[in-house]
Amino acid sequence: MQDPLLDEIEAVYRQQYSSFLRVAAAITGDEESGRDAVQDGFAGAVRSHHRYRRSGTLEAWLWRAVVNAARTRRRATLVCEPLADDALASENGTRSDIRALLAALPERQRLIVFLRYFADLDYRTIARVAGVRTGTVSATLSAAHDALRTRLKEELHA
Repeated sequence: MQDPLLDEIEAVYRQQYSSFLRVAAAITGDEESGRDAVQDGFAGAVRSHHRYRRSGTLEAWLWRAVVNAARTRRRATLVCEPLADDALASENGTRSDIRALLAALPERQRLIVFLRYFADLDYRTIARVAGVRTGTVSATLSAAHDALRTRLKEELHA
């Protein structure tokens, strides 16, 4: 008889795969690595499902597994220098400009922005995934918004 928790994990995977992929790809820098990170995160969750204590939501626990897997993949492929603003340039200028601005954010701000706007998670779930307090999520989003607003203004006046 299969553990019911494994069925719940599979249901979350099937229902929210695209959200997990968007965030993982944003963290790793490309969709293929993002797919691998989602697979790694869920495979790890399945292997260690007995560690889930139900102190938080299953979704937050799974998000943490995927985010950690994506961060691990990102660290494994990082070049010593951060991406230049034009490193993400493409024919679609506006989207690339926004990607470059997001890529320039500090890691915590970038993660919380991705979880809020790409995965559409609430502040409490983001706090659990990121391992911070709910107030920190709010403050971090505010700082990210300020940084993006400042950079956009600078680029408009340049």
